[in-house]
Amino acid sequence: MLAPAHTDIVERALGAGSWVMELTTRAVSCSPAMYAMLGLAPGSVTSAAALLARFDPASRMQLESAIEDCQASGSAFDSEARVERRAGEYLCVRVTGELVRGSGVSAGSGLQLHGVMQDLTEKKRVEQESISVTMRLSTTLASITEAFVTLDREGRLTYVNAESERLLKVDRVDLLGKPIWSLLEDSSDGRLRRELRALLHGNTEVEFEDFYPRIGRWLEVRAYPFEDGIAAYLRDVSAIRQSQEQLLLLQTSISRLNDMVLITEASSINAPGPRIVFVNDAFERHTGYSRGDVLGRSPRLLQGPNTARGELDRIRAALTEARPVRAELINYKKDGSPFWLELEIVPVDYLNRGLTHWVSVARDVTARKISEYEIEHLAFYDALTQLPNRQLLMDRLQQALAQGGASQLIGALMFIDLDHFKMLNDTLGHAKGDLLLQQVATRLRTCLGAANTVARLGGDEFVVLLEGQGDDRQAVTDKTRKIAESLLAALSEPYDLGGHQYHGTCSLGVTLFSHNRQNIGDLLKQADLAMYQAKAAGRNDICFFDPEMQAVATAGAALSAELRQALRDQQFVLHYQPQVGRDGRMIGVEALLRWQHPERGLVGPDDFISQAEESGLILPLGQWVIETACAQLAEWAGRPNRAAFSIAVNVSARQFRHPEFVEMVFAALRAHNIAPERLKLELTESLLATGIEVTIAKMGALKRAGVTLAIDDFGIGYSALSYLKHLPLDQLKIDRSFVKDVLTDPNDAAIARTIIGLAQSLGLAVMAEGVETEAQRAFLAWHGCECYQGHLFCKTLPIDELEAFMATLPD
Repeated sequence: MLAPAHTDIVERALGAGSWVMELTTRAVSCSPAMYAMLGLAPGSVTSAAALLARFDPASRMQLESAIEDCQASGSAFDSEARVERRAGEYLCVRVTGELVRGSGVSAGSGLQLHGVMQDLTEKKRVEQESISVTMRLSTTLASITEAFVTLDREGRLTYVNAESERLLKVDRVDLLGKPIWSLLEDSSDGRLRRELRALLHGNTEVEFEDFYPRIGRWLEVRAYPFEDGIAAYLRDVSAIRQSQEQLLLLQTSISRLNDMVLITEASSINAPGPRIVFVNDAFERHTGYSRGDVLGRSPRLLQGPNTARGELDRIRAALTEARPVRAELINYKKDGSPFWLELEIVPVDYLNRGLTHWVSVARDVTARKISEYEIEHLAFYDALTQLPNRQLLMDRLQQALAQGGASQLIGALMFIDLDHFKMLNDTLGHAKGDLLLQQVATRLRTCLGAANTVARLGGDEFVVLLEGQGDDRQAVTDKTRKIAESLLAALSEPYDLGGHQYHGTCSLGVTLFSHNRQNIGDLLKQADLAMYQAKAAGRNDICFFDPEMQAVATAGAALSAELRQALRDQQFVLHYQPQVGRDGRMIGVEALLRWQHPERGLVGPDDFISQAEESGLILPLGQWVIETACAQLAEWAGRPNRAAFSIAVNVSARQFRHPEFVEMVFAALRAHNIAPERLKLELTESLLATGIEVTIAKMGALKRAGVTLAIDDFGIGYSALSYLKHLPLDQLKIDRSFVKDVLTDPNDAAIARTIIGLAQSLGLAVMAEGVETEAQRAFLAWHGCECYQGHLFCKTLPIDELEAFMATLPD
């Protein structure tokens, strides 16, 4: 049996966590590793219902069925499922379980389910990426016209193209899975095996020629390692070897009839250069030049503007030293079209007369070069828009920073994000979304031209890099703003998405840079922050970065980290404020969240709730509040003078909109076995701003279950009377801002009377919060408000002080 510490080590190593379920009570306990996997505080899940609620519906049904089968038949189960870690983020997990009888318990009782949950998310992602890469690679390899093979790390053939079948004279089916040297070499330790093994043990590439008796050919092998093995080009060089060995001019030219052969005199390589004395038919076919066009002229007639000067200098040096040379060059046909040549030039000593000629044997490798270009394009360009991708943007930004440091010129980086792009995808489909991205890319290229970099980072995010805009910061700012405004205008023009006219906007963030001390990552974050500031300002806007944005973002990130730690360390507590009825008797409490910070002391919700909302931590935090409130209701249920109390819990809009919110509430009620009407959920008016149909449906489900529903701070938000009459509410709460001056401000008094009258006409109860004086209570009571909350009755108290306060109340 492993010690608990050892168990933790094993679980972390396997990416797994363990759980135990008592079948009689359905209580669940989980290991720390499992809580960490699910992003939960230890001990926050104590029931089977709460645990199963985190799985998606299909997985939940599957696991419930498996648990029932296991309990009925004793058979273990092993299933894959999807479990939610946080809002919108699901893990793919493997869940196993088996029936175990607890020790020391009589027969027929004490049955437990022991199980393990293992995170398979990364494994599934890698498998999917592997499939995608394989598909792209297969498409690319199919276009290679040379003999090309791939090998695994044992030298076994995993891919063979058609040219390789012809070269090796064996059908592809008979080639795959066999070591390549077993097909070519007689020796058990031949050169091919040695070279490829060396490649797998550190060499970056190998290139050699050797004779292979089994096929009776000289082969040139060019091999390169990659992650899963070796990629190799095979070229039959038997004819070239024969020509080199025999040194016969005529045999050299004839032996390469399928390749271009060009022979020059071995005269001075200086202008006008060696004269062409022979070309073969293949030369005429490939170049379009006839023999009459080229005989007596220099091979320079094939060169053009893109012929690499470095390769020509290397060839010149080899010819000067009378040694063979191999090169790859762009040459030009008679009609001016370019093509790639793989060229080998060898000196010829004809009849022992010394160097007499140069024989050039060349083949058109344009198709291979196109394939290599396509592979490179895949690495540096976005497949959908053909814009530079993140990798190429990073390279160009690094160069721009270096050049800016040398010249002190100022550049600009723009972050562009399309507004409401997700809504377009959700309503019109991803095909229309892709079409929009392509048209946006076209407009950006048209507006900015080829001198500037326009890149797509992914999704609907684009980046524009403007280099060398000037050395006056204000002038560059003004110039950049004009460019940004022109982009904003261009991207706001209507789009034709396959017959559907679409009007879209974008948000644009800008940051300037001027020296290489700036970090690429910092620049991208600055432009990104500015873009989000433009979105916060209402979208379809431009925002320039300033340091205050970074300070706010840094503070928000630090606060989010502290909140996560606080959740892990259980630093949050609930305080309670009593709520009383018309007769002054206590009818319940409102649960109010506090953060018991280890350094700052007790922190109120105004200092951290907004950051919890933005970071998504409001979801586990809100769940903890509901679970804790239900636990307190369960404790009071056993005490006659407390059993009728209700607890009101504030629910944020983001928390309420979570797909599993309703089920989470039901699970908490079931786990603590409390009457649903004792739990009151106070919803904010912002819920009524969007998605009203979904909101009404969720509220209806809660209402039918018996949960009490109230609108908090009524009158200060988004409430629309046309919707209010359809909401399954129990209560409206008058905001404290109206109660505070209800006796001195006629407007506040009128609003309070209106809310009370509205609630009465709809058959709803009314509670006023912030009641601090008897005069305020009397005014509200006179106009029909029967429930109150405020310092007139009691301030907000921790649970122990609340219990002491309630002990002083008359029965």
